[in-house]
Amino acid sequence: MANKSVSDSVVNERAQHFLKALIERYIRDGQPVGSRTLAKDTGLDLSPATIRNVMADLEDLGLVSSPHTSAGRVPTITGYRMFIDSLLTVQNLNNQEVERIRKELMVGGEESSDVLKSASKLLSGVTHMAGVVTLIRKDKNNFRQIEFLPLSDRRVLAILVTEDGEVHNRILHTHRDFTRAELDQAANFLNKSFAGYEMQLVRQRVLQQLNDARDHFDQVMTQALTMAGEMVNASETKEDCVIAGQTNLMEFAELSGLEQLRKLFDAFTEKREILHLLDQFLDAEGVQIFIGEESGYQLLNGCSVVTAPYQVNEEVVGVLGVIGPTRMNYERVIPVVDITAKILGAVLKKH
Repeated sequence: MANKSVSDSVVNERAQHFLKALIERYIRDGQPVGSRTLAKDTGLDLSPATIRNVMADLEDLGLVSSPHTSAGRVPTITGYRMFIDSLLTVQNLNNQEVERIRKELMVGGEESSDVLKSASKLLSGVTHMAGVVTLIRKDKNNFRQIEFLPLSDRRVLAILVTEDGEVHNRILHTHRDFTRAELDQAANFLNKSFAGYEMQLVRQRVLQQLNDARDHFDQVMTQALTMAGEMVNASETKEDCVIAGQTNLMEFAELSGLEQLRKLFDAFTEKREILHLLDQFLDAEGVQIFIGEESGYQLLNGCSVVTAPYQVNEEVVGVLGVIGPTRMNYERVIPVVDITAKILGAVLKKH
């Protein structure tokens, strides 16, 4: 799982016990947790002063913080990380729940894409958060060639072909008119530079070369890189992942601010950054978790992402997961994501 937390050896057993109780209470109520509540939840016969001292120690370690408007504490990202890595007890789903997931996926549809859409809806329905599933990755999603055709009014028709035979067409707007010879020159440059490379690597190299374009390339080559970048982005952001239940996030007070919601929904609509985040888990084993800022994606700072790769014929072909607030019920969400990934792979194997 992502990022290292404060070492368990630094936090004594009693402090860990209080941290676990505090986070469990905060996940349930969404309110800062005070000393009296902790004394009741832990069942320990300790004085309020002793409990306050333990909380002060946890705060010094960066595991909890005190909101300005309350005497209670809330967990930090570091506190959540210790809770998930060391203190959380995950309960397996019962047989009825597992069977429900299996049945919903099996009747999801005849096409693999329909099953994946059913999986995202199922994850959303069970967890009451946003469910996301990346579509099956193809073995040869590599750049084969690109062609540019001049149109009127400073427009260019770009045609991108990948090695698996997919063809992407898009009309691009340029800063000036280009002749057919210039566009052929641009296409030849790109085909020579990128033929056979994975699309993601093409995108990275295009961006890298654009940063140096003013020093190394003329106007035609700079425009070629710009147009190639637009085409690669367009090919990556078509239905590469399906998301369901985004509106569920409006029910959580910490995510209900208008500006926060607008940015989140922009991210869900754009999909590109979320897709790149999920792609990081393709080579991971089992359930992986990003908490808040661990994702490196600012729009998800108030959220956690719980994911698991799914396999067909023992080969990882995609990732599924849940996006919700950092105070999500990890004890529930983790096994749901885990078993859904395993069942999804088994169902897809039959398609």
